[in-house]
Amino acid sequence: MKDCLLGSNVLSLFDGMSCGRIALEKAGINIDKYYASEIDKYSIKVGNANYPDIIQLGDVTGLTWTGPAIDLLIGGSPCQGFSFAGKHLNFEDPRSRLFFEFVRLMDKTKPKWFLLENVRMKEESKDIISRYLGVQPVMINSSLVSAQNRKRLYWTNIPFTMPEDRGILLKDIIEDGLVDRGKAHCLDANYFKGGNLKSYFEKSRRQLVFSNKDYLEWRKLTPLECERLQTVPEGYTAHVSNTQRYKMLGNGWTVDVIAHIFKNLGD
Repeated sequence: MKDCLLGSNVLSLFDGMSCGRIALEKAGINIDKYYASEIDKYSIKVGNANYPDIIQLGDVTGLTWTGPAIDLLIGGSPCQGFSFAGKHLNFEDPRSRLFFEFVRLMDKTKPKWFLLENVRMKEESKDIISRYLGVQPVMINSSLVSAQNRKRLYWTNIPFTMPEDRGILLKDIIEDGLVDRGKAHCLDANYFKGGNLKSYFEKSRRQLVFSNKDYLEWRKLTPLECERLQTVPEGYTAHVSNTQRYKMLGNGWTVDVIAHIFKNLGD
């Protein structure tokens, strides 16, 4: 899907703020049309503000594909029922069952390439997804390309090698202050609520930035710093409130991981 395949169509399910579109651009891949299925109005606003040509399709559960051939199908289905941090509801959680919408539309569109991202999960759930998609996942830690520890599973038929470690540290991306570790804790969708010292030090949750070496005065990361953690262009999300920026960045992809995979499209 590089220049030689100009005119290719992409369908992004659970599109969020269109991280897939950013990744395609970063990978230097030209496309014809980018179709997005998303229901969050704030994420749609951000995606369209940056890429006005995105074709929004609405709720995935009501999507019946009658459009042109799809060359690339991508998505990161909601993960709350899969996550180790959740209640291990697995496929009984209605949000996790949305995975089968990905399967349904994959069967319908029969794309040449596909990519599904999700969190680390129980082997049972992972095996079910692998069986439906016909490939085993690769676990990639975003720390290789960013200043954030973020382990995610990627199911894809796009051949790729592991990204090289760029050596980016948390201290390299903060606007001011001090940090006590090389890589940030994983950004989550509830980061807008802020953190506290107990959660930070005992549960390794919600990255803090400190004013001095005593670690008593602290703040949460700014939206700009969160964009940098997710390797999203600076200011990309600056079309909505900070609360919504934190939510969509926590739910989003580490763009440079996806871009690394996409660089092999069409090879």
